[in-house]
Amino acid sequence: MSSTAPLDGVRVLDVSTILAGPLCCQILGDYGADVIKVEHPRGGDNMRGHGRSKDGVPLWWKEISRNKRTVALDLKAERGAEAFRAVARTADVIVENFRPGTFERWGLSPEVLMEENPRLVMVRLTGFGQAGPYASRAGFGTLVEAMSGFAALTGQPDGPPTLPAFGLADSICGIAASSAVLMALRHRDRTGEGQVVDMSLLEPIMAAVGPGPTIYQQLGEVGKRHGNRSTNNAPRNTYQTSDGGWVAVSTSAQRIAERVLDLVGHPEVIDEPWFATGGGRAEHVDMLDEYVGSWIAQRTRDEVIRAFTEAGAAIGPVYDAKDIVEDPHVRETQMLVEVDDPDLGPLLQHNVMWRMSASPGSIRFTGRGLGENTDEVLTEVGLSATEITELKESGIIR
Repeated sequence: MSSTAPLDGVRVLDVSTILAGPLCCQILGDYGADVIKVEHPRGGDNMRGHGRSKDGVPLWWKEISRNKRTVALDLKAERGAEAFRAVARTADVIVENFRPGTFERWGLSPEVLMEENPRLVMVRLTGFGQAGPYASRAGFGTLVEAMSGFAALTGQPDGPPTLPAFGLADSICGIAASSAVLMALRHRDRTGEGQVVDMSLLEPIMAAVGPGPTIYQQLGEVGKRHGNRSTNNAPRNTYQTSDGGWVAVSTSAQRIAERVLDLVGHPEVIDEPWFATGGGRAEHVDMLDEYVGSWIAQRTRDEVIRAFTEAGAAIGPVYDAKDIVEDPHVRETQMLVEVDDPDLGPLLQHNVMWRMSASPGSIRFTGRGLGENTDEVLTEVGLSATEITELKESGIIR
């Protein structure tokens, strides 16, 4: 059985910033791709300053840029663009997320790059895509979380639309982009033909939010906020326990709903005609929430979880970061792993996203310093020591 990583031999240029593109490239790097992170020599990717730091060391950077060699290169400068094209000729994939037209102004259009490397896959991540009325707008996850329908459906019925406390749209897009890369590489391997992938932040999260546009088109209905409840089934909510903890209950499956109501002491409702469907139960949500919520409120979180688990009902504790780190299942299955970092020592990170029996991914090293591998990479693509020195002295590389 081979243990070679599935993307071993694939070279990816990460010319993206903040989250969607870097996450896409992190995933590709986790599964063996040689990812080269290209940043501006002065300041680098804004991800270096995103989130919390320890002793001046950015913690998120250490994960999002793991398994990536770093090159500091000014693409706006003519000689910098020339050096980039030399690296691009050796690449399989480029991931960039500048506004439409930016790469073209630098002489790095897909036509230019693919003329020199016809097998190149170029992934272009933007807020709203390469064309259309909004193409030139600044695009951030917050904006598309609002425009996708997510915020309108999130929050309490009498409260404002609610945005996530993390980069939801960017993360969904980054994971989707990694899938798009693999599809494009599959096409290339069959035909020898590279291509451009046009992906917006908006479309993946629109798909994740669900069939709201279809429902509106067919029924003229617009979804509303329901807090933690669902219009598709009940009981489905978060409930507070006697010791101040919180748990989440789901009854998407009919048999689970029956077990929950039997457990909390109200088996009589199971035989009601309306109880036979999720929609019928949702119409009686106030009553069902009262039954479940009052039972849970009289017991500690551990007692509730134990009882639900023994009954074969579906429940999950509402975790914070401390809970996640201490959870026995998370620890035993290595969803989080410690990685040796030269700046911070043992560093806890999310593991690779999925386990593969024959070609597993791995974390080979954590995020590196700005321009740490510039000389190495440019030497690999044929630049001489003299050329590298000249570029460094001119500030075009670092």
